[in-house]
Amino acid sequence: MAAPITVDIWSDIACPWCYIGKRKFEAGLAEFESRDDVEVTYHSYELSPDTPDDFAGSSIDYLVEKKGMPADQVKQMLGNVTGIAAEVGLDFDFDSVLQTKTLKAHQVLHHAKAQGKQLEYAERLFKAFFEEGRHVGNSEVLADLAVDVGLHRDAVLAVLASGEYADAVEADIDQARAYGITGVPFFVINGKYGISGAQSPETFTGVLDKVRAEESTNV
Repeated sequence: MAAPITVDIWSDIACPWCYIGKRKFEAGLAEFESRDDVEVTYHSYELSPDTPDDFAGSSIDYLVEKKGMPADQVKQMLGNVTGIAAEVGLDFDFDSVLQTKTLKAHQVLHHAKAQGKQLEYAERLFKAFFEEGRHVGNSEVLADLAVDVGLHRDAVLAVLASGEYADAVEADIDQARAYGITGVPFFVINGKYGISGAQSPETFTGVLDKVRAEESTNV
């Protein structure tokens, strides 16, 4: 029996390219013959750790303030990203996005991993943030979203209250630094190959095929 291929993904819920990259990776994985042997794990990364829990303003306001870009340029940029997202079946609504600190969401993702629901919860968070205008920095909202994927609401609130997974989140961020990761999404295939950004599905399939071929040679 072939050994599993690991795919470790550093991403942030508030990162549009991470959601787009997720879809492109999934498309590439679907074309990989040994896709059932692939184990995917999401890791924490905060693109903007200084973002407040409740940013008062729109996505345009946020990026104007964060990047120092003119509002018209930001609006055009968001329009371009929305178009690229649509190409992979995503319906981004930047007008409804609530910018927030994502640290709590990452803590719950670790809880979801311990319950065998991390992939489902990651998808739920991305959709909630980019398509539904939900506040993913709010503990009550995070707990509601967790229920949607079969997790227990009270357990999520308890995890957030105790900070049980705060160290795990920090360990992920430290590992990203050790790898030299300065942007997300970033995919590490079998602890050996790194893929930066929302690359084409074919790129992911090609690297997965390469890893499987190398394993077959080494048997």
